Amino acid sequence: MLEKVSNPIHPLANVQVKKLEITAKMKEQIAEQQDLLQRAQSKEKVDKVINSMNEFLKPSNTHLKFEFHEKLQEYYVAIVDDQTNEVIKEIPPKKLLDLYASMTEYLGLLVDKKI
Repeated sequence: MLEKVSNPIHPLANVQVKKLEITAKMKEQIAEQQDLLQRAQSKEKVDKVINSMNEFLKPSNTHLKFEFHEKLQEYYVAIVDDQTNEVIKEIPPKKLLDLYASMTEYLGLLVDKKI
C-alpha cells in the first residue's frame, strides 16, 4: 500500500546548488581581477603624471620622489634637487606626519586600554 521514501532529495537539486557555489566563487574572482586591473591602470596614470611633473620641473633641476611613511602606511612627496640630491620640500612635511603618527599612537594607547 504505502511505499517508503528513502531519498526525498533528487540528485539534480544537488547539482544546481554546486553550480551556484561555483558561480559565486567565479564572481568573487572576477571582482578581484577587476580591482587589480584598476589598480594597475591607476598606477600607470600616477606614473604618467609623475613623469609629466618631472618634465615640468626639469628646467629647475629638481624632480619628484615618492616616499613611504612606515607608521602611517601612506606616501608623501619630496621635491629633490638633481645636482645635490638634497630634499628641497616635502608635501606634507615628514615632521608633521611623524607628529600625527605619534599623536594617533598616543591616543590609541589612551583609548584602547581598559582601565
